[in-house]
Amino acid sequence: MSKIILVTGASSGFGKAIATKFAAGGWNVILTARRKEKLDELAKALETTYGIKTLSLTFDVQDKKAVFDHLQNLPTEWQAINILVNNAGLALGRDSFENANLEDWETMIDTNVKGLLYASKAVLPMLIKEKGHIINIGSTAGKEVYKDGNVYCASKHAVDAISKAQRIDLLQYQIKVTAIHPGAADTAFSVVRFKGDAEKAKAVYNGYTPLMAEDIADTVWYVANTPAHVCINDLVITCTAQANSMYLQK
Repeated sequence: MSKIILVTGASSGFGKAIATKFAAGGWNVILTARRKEKLDELAKALETTYGIKTLSLTFDVQDKKAVFDHLQNLPTEWQAINILVNNAGLALGRDSFENANLEDWETMIDTNVKGLLYASKAVLPMLIKEKGHIINIGSTAGKEVYKDGNVYCASKHAVDAISKAQRIDLLQYQIKVTAIHPGAADTAFSVVRFKGDAEKAKAVYNGYTPLMAEDIADTVWYVANTPAHVCINDLVITCTAQANSMYLQK
């Protein structure tokens, strides 16, 4: 029987690459995101290409009721979840503290922190039953604070802390918890951060080779397939040109 992975924010970027990697490995995939058309397109491609089953759920992780309504009422055959990947997240704006937009702050906290908590809490009874694995996608911004990063960095520091807390509290259930903290990666992330300004987003990656979504998918696959007695708790991954959030060689 195929194992089941649930990936939030699966319609693009890291989430799409992770879903594709696991589908290629024979896993059935629960896909969640806000954009139904993108999810349906991905689901069809994965089923056709890899012969696996998918379940698409359209909701925003910021919406507590929607998260619990969907994830606590899964069809019986989809309840044996082995892995939860908390991937849904975003950055909005890059402004000094005094100039930052309050709505941007609230959206980042509601998505990056509260959304991760909602999804984890909703799926937890199933993960306990399966002795599953929670994989939280953080950021190097959760390791160091950089100029104009303020609340985005704070939200990713929260992901780091929550991951450590989950690992401690869920140890009694033999649940693995892994936090993966990527550095600069060429996905739609910067386009979202700069609110659709593709030229400004592209400039972020000029002069060096950043991580790709597939690099993170390969990493998630690796940590998910270690022996039962092995848990990789915390992993920072950058491109060769980047040392951390603040040091980049172009």
